[in-house]
Amino acid sequence: MGVVTAKRPVRPGSTAPAKQAGPTWRAKLRRDWPLLVMNLPMLLVVLAFWWIPALGNVIAFQDYNPFTGGIAGSPIIGFTNFALLMEDPQFLRAVVNTLSITAFQLVFYFPVPIMLALLLNSIVSARLRAFVQGVVYMPFFFSWVLVVAIFQQMFGGAGLLAQLLRENGREAVDWMTNSDTFILLITSQTIWKDAGWGAIIFLAALSTIDPNLYEAAAVDGARRWRRMWHITLPGLRPVIVLLLILRLGDALNVGFEQFMLQRSAVGSGASEVFDTFVYWSGLRTGDLGYGAAAGLFKGLVGLLLIVAANRVAHAFGERGVYSR
Repeated sequence: MGVVTAKRPVRPGSTAPAKQAGPTWRAKLRRDWPLLVMNLPMLLVVLAFWWIPALGNVIAFQDYNPFTGGIAGSPIIGFTNFALLMEDPQFLRAVVNTLSITAFQLVFYFPVPIMLALLLNSIVSARLRAFVQGVVYMPFFFSWVLVVAIFQQMFGGAGLLAQLLRENGREAVDWMTNSDTFILLITSQTIWKDAGWGAIIFLAALSTIDPNLYEAAAVDGARRWRRMWHITLPGLRPVIVLLLILRLGDALNVGFEQFMLQRSAVGSGASEVFDTFVYWSGLRTGDLGYGAAAGLFKGLVGLLLIVAANRVAHAFGERGVYSR
């Protein structure tokens, strides 16, 4: 028989032995130094091109002049640049246009990559799926100059659609210069260019769903739509929530080149967005402090939107961008 050793009784009033402490930072360093060395080049890139330049945002609080005093010699004016922004009708119009375009594209563009991924995932033939994926991915690698040129040839005043209307005795419409339908134009351009590439993330998420779930549901009599509603969409929900949060945080960043190329055609009233405002009011006029204030305002609004959307995701039981 083995010898049974009795546990030492704990006297009344005495405390239980403390838990064993975790590894010290020296032990963690000896354990993880290869991973730290691997990440060091990227950390240096982020430090050199992100964090150090971010210190230049101090010019938003200065009457900045790069030719006389620079950052060190320019006088501090506090929040004067921000107050001028709130009184600038051009800035307010740019904010309204940007938020309107973001809201419109959240409804009419954001679901398109999801539906495209579902359609691609339903193609049985591997060769056909690869061919279709290549076709829908290709426009992502086109520059915005080429995309706008293609749409001009299709929907411009002398484009293919206008010529077909004239040949059939109809009045031609120049969609490329119509400010009333500009939001439809840029959304269709974004869908054609980016939807295929955006579907990659959802296709990757679909590949992680257990195929046994579909087989069990089919055995139980669930049809395709029921399987998609109860298996596919719940499997995609964490990715959808994550990308939606990131899109909300990027709400004031709807693009620069796409709008800059079409500004002269439709006018600044419809095409003036946040990025073009920063360019025209800051870089073109030389008022860099004013432009920096607008850029800093954009970053702070994006941060607040991410934090708020992440809290909403936590309230609905999703992980979000970061955990609590």
